Amino acid sequence: MTLARWSLAGLVSLALACPAAALAQAFPQREITFIVPWNAGGSNDVMARALQPILKEDGVSIVIENVAGATGSVGLRRVAQSAPDGYVLGMGTSSTLALIAQGKTPLKNENFTHLVRVSTDPLLLLVPGKSGPATLEAFIDTMKKNPGSVSIGTPGSYNINHMFASMTARAAGVDFPHVAYTGGSKVVQDLSGGHLQGGVLKPSESIGQIQEGLVRPLGVFSDTRLALLPDVPTFKEKGFDVFPYGPVVQMAYVVAPAGLPKDVEARITGAFRKAIADPRFKTFAEQNAFLTDDLTGDALTAEVNRVSQALGVVADKVFPKSQ
Repeated sequence: MTLARWSLAGLVSLALACPAAALAQAFPQREITFIVPWNAGGSNDVMARALQPILKEDGVSIVIENVAGATGSVGLRRVAQSAPDGYVLGMGTSSTLALIAQGKTPLKNENFTHLVRVSTDPLLLLVPGKSGPATLEAFIDTMKKNPGSVSIGTPGSYNINHMFASMTARAAGVDFPHVAYTGGSKVVQDLSGGHLQGGVLKPSESIGQIQEGLVRPLGVFSDTRLALLPDVPTFKEKGFDVFPYGPVVQMAYVVAPAGLPKDVEARITGAFRKAIADPRFKTFAEQNAFLTDDLTGDALTAEVNRVSQALGVVADKVFPKSQ
């Protein structure tokens, strides 16, 4: 056997002996489509774009595609229906988990491989910077004096933002017109223009407008104040209970279609974990008041199921059955 033939035979034998290792080394061979199921400019879109250049340094190039609609369900349905080869990923959120828990989408948690959590986020009640009430108490008082007429906008319906908007109205003892949008950026836009009287959003999708004075945060839906916004009180310290049925959390996490090969899962998870732990992304998280951690794999799947169950319990109490 010639040297050339021996070398070729040896390579073939090595590849056959170690197919998983060969595939892991080869992946990815092209760009990965990363579906953000919300409009451009929202918090999940901004986070994905912050991770994009860091991932590229590790050999993982993602192309971000915004596929908005149905509180994240439209984009995530596309992820679920894609081939489980690692070349279509998406950003799951508590918003879509709430729909899954309520049976308002055909999606199930079992449709996905849960890879890595990107963030957990507090939520804020915001008003227009120039015309809104100056304090949380004043906003609640305005709702009491104008029952059924103080509008609150959220990115999507029947999600955690909608839940907190409903709990704000309950604190005032009145109904309210809920205005659902396909993303947080549109809520911020209408708040800034004075077309909404209130909005429930993450700091990461509103911090720029807060700093410019276009919108004003009145309260944090959390037990503690935010380091980034230390002057903004929590609902709890003002005597308003927004967790009467148990704690719920807003989070974002990377998903792939169910059935993703373990070696590809490991490659993607490793790249995202490295990017999320990168000092540049840590600084970005601090500047946008969200938390990062190292939750992946089976532990993340367990947390997704826990959060989904909690959201279902709260939704059953907060939203009338007629809705």
